[in-house]
Amino acid sequence: MRKLLGIGILALGVAAFAGTAMAADGMAIYKAKCAPCHGADGQGTAMAPAFKGNAWVKGAADAEIADTIVKGREGAAKKYKQYAIGMPKQKLADDEVKAVVAALKGMAK
Repeated sequence: MRKLLGIGILALGVAAFAGTAMAADGMAIYKAKCAPCHGADGQGTAMAPAFKGNAWVKGAADAEIADTIVKGREGAAKKYKQYAIGMPKQKLADDEVKAVVAALKGMAK
């Protein structure tokens, strides 16, 4: 019985660690998907606006930012008209989108 209890506790510990380790890393996703246009540190580029100090990101609801990430902004929906290209749709899992939103909010502070 003790052996089973020990194995059960060990399994729970491993599962908890694996769940934490597998949680989406917003900055890693940002660097892979967003940095080419928005800059490595969110400073903006000639292709896309900065996230550092961005008033819209600061004030927008998480759901609004997530919607923009998932749906993109093209044509008339573009917020920043001075950039030649629009924001393409991103194919990310829900937890990845939440992690990126948190990273963007952190950059905007």
